Amino acid sequence: MRIIKIIIFNLILLMTTYQSQAQTTGKYANVNGIKMYCEIHGAGSPLVLIHGGGSTIKTNFSRIMPELAKTHRVVAVELQAHGHTGDRSAPESFIQDADDVAELLNQLNIPKADILGFSNGGQTCLELGIRHPDKVGKLIIASAFYTRDAAPEGFWKGFENPDFSHMPQVYKDEYLKIGTKEGLMNMFNKDVQRMLTFKGWTDEQLKSIQAPALVTIGDQDLPTPEHAAKMARTLPHARLAILPGTHGSYIGEAYNPKPESKIPDLFVAIVNEFLAGEM
Repeated sequence: MRIIKIIIFNLILLMTTYQSQAQTTGKYANVNGIKMYCEIHGAGSPLVLIHGGGSTIKTNFSRIMPELAKTHRVVAVELQAHGHTGDRSAPESFIQDADDVAELLNQLNIPKADILGFSNGGQTCLELGIRHPDKVGKLIIASAFYTRDAAPEGFWKGFENPDFSHMPQVYKDEYLKIGTKEGLMNMFNKDVQRMLTFKGWTDEQLKSIQAPALVTIGDQDLPTPEHAAKMARTLPHARLAILPGTHGSYIGEAYNPKPESKIPDLFVAIVNEFLAGEM
């Protein structure tokens, strides 16, 4: 009887250890003065996922990441002051974010990767294409914009007198599972400051990006479909996909979850065809 109890105890211990290891998918790297967090899932050609402002890997990509990991080695990152990643005594910027992602790839021994960025993450994609073309295979720029006129004037006015209560509660809740209230406010304030001072990019800068790009947008998104079409025409080697949905709903983003929707699956299929060179 004693032997049976020992065997059962060891089995439980083994299962607990396995479950703990299975849940621990994240890792950290010291990148340009901050402790940067990433998760790696799947196998195949590397695909980097870059979240939007105020977000985490989970809030932006929990719906599509398991599907993308079936065909790619997914490297999902969290940027300065977001999620698990530390902060530095400097403002956030898309230039710095691009430099951080490029350095992380160096440390992971990934010479080149395809990059998928959502919202502010899509703007980081643009900087990666401009500043680090040698690190970029293909770009998927989702629900991003490159000039201020892409969004209504009221959007920009909101950053002049920011109201923390307007931050989606799901983003607050997810951050507080990871960090402190002080860290949450710091992230909010830095995100606000970055958008308050947003100047965008010129057509000439976009034309310098030689990586093949896929520009995606929801038909009821924050940036207009017309702006997405202009971006796709300006980038030298770009395709355009306009999907039914609002800002992020077509990727299954946590702010507007629709578990029954098949649109995120369609998005994944489009991304896979684009990365495979079939479109």
